Amino acid sequence: MIPNPARLRGFAQRSWELLGASALVGIVTGLLVAGAEKLTLNLLEWVQGLPVWAVVAAPAVGLVLAALALRYLAFRAAPGLADTWLRAFHDPNEDMKARTAPGGVVASLCTIGFGGAMGLEGLSIFTGGAVGTVIQDRLRWLFGSIDAKVLMTAGAAAGVAAIFKAPATGALFAIEVPFTDDFAPRKLLPCLVAGATGYLGFAAVNGTTPLFEAHGHVGFEASTLIGALGLGVVGGLGARLFSRLIGFAKSLTRRYSLPVRIAGAAATTAALLVVSRLATGRNLTLGPGYDAISWALKPNRAVPVLLLILVLRCLATAAATAGGGAGGLFIPLVVAGALLGRATGNLFGRAEDTMFLIVGIAAFLGAGYRVPLTAVMFVAETSGRATYVVPALLAAVVADLMMGKQCVTAYQRSRIEPASA
Repeated sequence: MIPNPARLRGFAQRSWELLGASALVGIVTGLLVAGAEKLTLNLLEWVQGLPVWAVVAAPAVGLVLAALALRYLAFRAAPGLADTWLRAFHDPNEDMKARTAPGGVVASLCTIGFGGAMGLEGLSIFTGGAVGTVIQDRLRWLFGSIDAKVLMTAGAAAGVAAIFKAPATGALFAIEVPFTDDFAPRKLLPCLVAGATGYLGFAAVNGTTPLFEAHGHVGFEASTLIGALGLGVVGGLGARLFSRLIGFAKSLTRRYSLPVRIAGAAATTAALLVVSRLATGRNLTLGPGYDAISWALKPNRAVPVLLLILVLRCLATAAATAGGGAGGLFIPLVVAGALLGRATGNLFGRAEDTMFLIVGIAAFLGAGYRVPLTAVMFVAETSGRATYVVPALLAAVVADLMMGKQCVTAYQRSRIEPASA
């Protein structure tokens, strides 16, 4: 059968229009995420400068403000922002509601800005998904039945790409995270375009400085590869425990009222912060955790203290989740992996470089969210070291195998379905 030239030209034109719309989603998302990140981190910096008693009390204030924002500004939206996007991805009868986006962003800003141990990627995914939904609704004449929620997915890719300054990571995450053992291939090209433009929009405001500064040279000697495999096993088991901890925290939302949960989370967070200050003199259980990674990168960090901060950070994230905090789990997984990797590097006598820290991130993140390819791409883009890819791949695969059926989100599915392809 000979293809109809006019039909082919129409298909090509529609494809270019779709990618153009994806680029628009990316730029808008990147700019919005850049502004939200600036506001959140500036607020967190201000909180850190308050008297100690106020710093200890700040996460409780953030949870109260987040609850009010979700109730009155986001029209009773759920605090799990990334989960909201995943739920909408899989349910053909549910879309992200644009009117909830401002309230969700304010809730996340309050949660993290006042010290909640959650990640900014929840906010960025939620923002990107809402932007994509609005633009697709306005340009619905561009889309056929197979394009359901394509710009919502592209928006999530743009949000992840922006917040981590990692365009390919954003694209991979958006097509990999919905399924435990499959992808959403028809959304790949829009996600790649949105990831690239989302990064550009964000970088135009907040610059291109990478998240991690890599040190040391990595060869492929046996000790490196064996260490990566071992770290994959430990990272996978650690991510599995973290997933169960988060699952327990979420189960509390069904058993206790919000005021009781906020009070419990506030007391827990305050106690964890006190322990962190006693152990390190720093507020390492507050906020997304970038400070904890910077602290861990300094020389002469004792392994027991590194592991203590790892446990404290995981508990702080669980407390924020139980208390109704609005944020993401991507960065908490990254921080946990970094601390575990740093401790492992010290045990191997490799404290002078960041290889084990980076590989620990790949293992913990890849297993926790069941996204091994995204995790490897993340460490490659954020570290700028291609030589980390091989040990990171080994660690991520082994860690994923150790996870069994566990995951930090309950909204993944095991296989792709035609409606979501």
